[in-house]
Amino acid sequence: MPEQESSQATRDALRQAFDDMIACFQEARDAIDDPALYPPPPTDRHLAEGYRYVLGFMLAGIERALGDPLYPRFRRAIQPMNRATIDNSDAVYLGVEIDGNYSYRIRGRAADSRHWRGEPAAEGKTAPQYVIFELASGHAGDSGKLSEMKPGTRINTGTLDSATLQVADDGSFEILIAPEKPAGYTGNFIAGKRTSRDVEHVGKFLTCRELFHDWENQDLLDLEILRIGCENEPRPPIDPEGAMQMLRDVGRVARNQVHFWNAFNTITLETYGQVPGGISERMGLDKPFMPVNDMNPPNALGLATGGGQSSNIYAGGTFLLEEDEALVIATRTPVEPHFLGFHLANLWGESLDFESYPSNTNAHFVEADPDGLRRWVVCHRDPGIANWVSTTGVRHGYTSMRWTYPEPPPEGQWPELTVTRVAFDAIAEHMPHARQVSPEERAAERLLRHRHVQRRYRQY
Repeated sequence: MPEQESSQATRDALRQAFDDMIACFQEARDAIDDPALYPPPPTDRHLAEGYRYVLGFMLAGIERALGDPLYPRFRRAIQPMNRATIDNSDAVYLGVEIDGNYSYRIRGRAADSRHWRGEPAAEGKTAPQYVIFELASGHAGDSGKLSEMKPGTRINTGTLDSATLQVADDGSFEILIAPEKPAGYTGNFIAGKRTSRDVEHVGKFLTCRELFHDWENQDLLDLEILRIGCENEPRPPIDPEGAMQMLRDVGRVARNQVHFWNAFNTITLETYGQVPGGISERMGLDKPFMPVNDMNPPNALGLATGGGQSSNIYAGGTFLLEEDEALVIATRTPVEPHFLGFHLANLWGESLDFESYPSNTNAHFVEADPDGLRRWVVCHRDPGIANWVSTTGVRHGYTSMRWTYPEPPPEGQWPELTVTRVAFDAIAEHMPHARQVSPEERAAERLLRHRHVQRRYRQY
């Protein structure tokens, strides 16, 4: 059947949709340096990173708009090109838009996963340290307004993690996503719908987090997701209305995400000082929720602080260090978590470069004291000892600690945390058990990081 030539009205409408997208990009750009939109202080580095940050949300907007909930594919929701939201440097974030009114089947395969069941890890290649699938009724930040964080506005309709994931002997597994669990079904399941506060919520955004401890040996999952019955319903071709919606969605996502997270960092996290009625006041803290050269008490705020991983206990703060200063971070874990990681980010919430610098570390790499206490030292230059976490030259940024517990321990057995600001020359006094690390060892660590990042974010 011959195609009809488009009308002038259609051409004009498509051009207008494109122009609307560009206008949204401009509004996203404004958040880099307009004080009314809560950007970080306008240093040269903050501004340069801000433009990269906006480009990252443009990329995310394009990828999301090109997706189709009825014909989904996993994509990298966060990667080195679009880091954001104080992301976990030890994680792969996979995301996919679906429609929880339909049923989907995930098929996957993992390398040796006996450590998921509490057994000693195998030699050689293994599955990620920890994996969790979470289906949310919305995407954090899409509204562009902090009001979306009102309790009950966005929920998880279902979750499933590696502690309970049923895996066959060959490493394969299947997960059913459906509005309701079928009668008699005993396999892996994630609910596509859930009622909360008398409101029915439909799952729209599925996230898979794969967390890594051993960057040399732990490897990615193989995953596919298909809507059940899609083979009987070929995808219809795009039409002008679909293209217009796609263009507007790209712009809307980029603008709203940048605006939301700027406000979130300033108002919700209180990055630059306490806010009347803020989290610190509600928690009874005498300092901002993200205190300077300190960290907030371990907490499990989850969706209340921007859609964090539901099985995590978090702590966070900011560092503000001169060249001759350092922070010593120490944690003791009465109950050993499934995952433990310490990470730095800039004031946009981008994790610092973890490929070329040791800007993060985790329970596999940190060298604990004889009594089990784990300590890190955060500073601008190499102190020549183990457990150094590099600021990459950033003077002011975020600190974050994540402890993962599929079943949270009693609060009396939650992790303990201390933060101490010290002089650079006094680091050794506060890290008495830290061994010396040679330049050759640092170079070997950087090579391991480069190789792991190549594998973790491969695009083929």
